[in-house]
Amino acid sequence: MSADARRAAEQVARQSYGKLIAFLAARSRDVPAAEDALSEALASALRVWPERGIPVNPEAWLLVAARRNLMQAARHRTVEANARTTISLALEEAEERMNEAGNSVFPDERLKLLFACTHPAIDSSVHTALMLQTVLGIEAKTIAQAFVASPQATSQRLVRAKTKIRNAGIPFTVPPRPTLPERLAAVLSAIYAAYGIGWDGLDGEEARQSLAAEAIWLGRALLTVLPDEPEAIGLLSLMLHCEARRKARRRGDGRYVPLDEQDTAVWNANMIAEADALLRKAGSFERFGPFQCQAAIQSVHAARRLSGTTDWQALTTLYAALLLMKPTLGARVAEAAVIGRASSAAEGLDRLDRIDPRAIAAYQPYWAVRAFLLARAGDNTAAADSYVMAIGLSDSPAVRPFLAERLEESRRTISS
Repeated sequence: MSADARRAAEQVARQSYGKLIAFLAARSRDVPAAEDALSEALASALRVWPERGIPVNPEAWLLVAARRNLMQAARHRTVEANARTTISLALEEAEERMNEAGNSVFPDERLKLLFACTHPAIDSSVHTALMLQTVLGIEAKTIAQAFVASPQATSQRLVRAKTKIRNAGIPFTVPPRPTLPERLAAVLSAIYAAYGIGWDGLDGEEARQSLAAEAIWLGRALLTVLPDEPEAIGLLSLMLHCEARRKARRRGDGRYVPLDEQDTAVWNANMIAEADALLRKAGSFERFGPFQCQAAIQSVHAARRLSGTTDWQALTTLYAALLLMKPTLGARVAEAAVIGRASSAAEGLDRLDRIDPRAIAAYQPYWAVRAFLLARAGDNTAAADSYVMAIGLSDSPAVRPFLAERLEESRRTISS
């Protein structure tokens, strides 16, 4: 029973963490206190559930327990009585509504929390990390890994940002239209970053798919609030295009399969159709942005399912447009890979050579693409060296064996 109780608590924590934190924090205006209260509730669940059995509605049990922890903590802090009363009454009212309904249907405040995390009073450089941790419960070390930063520094910045939300009384609301564009861009970036962490498996292989699904859910929820925002539509299209290929990304033994070698019959046709319909809808607003551009890139790849070929020239054009809007390192490396297929390996390598060496020293995709293009150009000795670098920088159990196979192919070619 103890193992079952632990699994149940972990499952609820994974699936409902952000929803519970957002609900509690939206009423208490105190993210750290909400996190502490929920952590104590989860610890209580691990103690109580093995003895009394797993409750019929674990999420509701955790919300009630966290609410009590939050109220108790408020009583022990030196705060104004009016503030404490407001917290207590708001949470008691929420619990009464839950009890009357007899289930755990309560408002999902995650979108409000996302926008609270992008308030101008908070340093913009920490917006995405803050949203990833508070809304999706991603650990600071995983966020640091995704952004190539120090875990300790990331944790400290997150703590300061959460304290700022509390002390500045930042509201938990979707901002009015005049201030929406800048804050919406940060929210979209955070949702996509969450999807990327789930896609890459940085938060653990078992949690990968659920985290990606949460990001897609947030993308859908955002559209219910902002149905006429083309970049929000483009983001959902982008995520669905990627998700449609999930089952084709691995061989039976778990080995990584690159996009242009994937079996298109395994792709989810319905998801691709939805993604393309969303992309067309986004285009009707005639406000083309980077997420729409990335979705269009994925749509070109998806077209191979029908045509049997990849339109590399179209991809070259789209990457050029993307770099004008958002010249990220990842986009520059991807463009070089596409040019290497559309034109020549030499031209692709020339694009890679233009990137600042300091930026790519520890950037694994750069070395993987460089190795591929060098092998394509016939320089297998240099390709082998780059594959060694790429393998050393990869911690993916799926990607490393794939790169090792490519390395062996280059070495065999050298010796033959």
